[in-house]
Amino acid sequence: MSDSSAPLPSGPDSTRVDRWLWAVRLVKTRADAAQACRGGHVRVNDRPAKPATTVKAGDQVRVRLHGTTRIIDVSHVILKRVAAPVAARCYVDRTPAQPAQATAPVIRRDRGAGRPTKRDRRQLEKLRTDFPPQA
Repeated sequence: MSDSSAPLPSGPDSTRVDRWLWAVRLVKTRADAAQACRGGHVRVNDRPAKPATTVKAGDQVRVRLHGTTRIIDVSHVILKRVAAPVAARCYVDRTPAQPAQATAPVIRRDRGAGRPTKRDRRQLEKLRTDFPPQA
């Protein structure tokens, strides 16, 4: 029997948000989950969450990790870390798709080509105005 068809482990009605985030593999360690909560990066049902905030099936959790905000609906509460395919079935990811970003062309010059000519500098300046650096 594969992990995707394995039954979900039985769990309580609710648990701590830091423990649940760790169990469903959204963060590497429980300490990271607690730190994200203390830093204000976790919200449960649009309320700021402390590490001990309880989550139950049907709650919405917003987590800001690595510069991306993920919107997660809790579908099953688990306490222990399980295999990734089983963990993925414990929540529904409602994060909107990221819009495609236009990437600037990479400007490269051959090594040893010397200083740019006037024409090269004009072309570089045109590229910089067409694709300004993003902050």
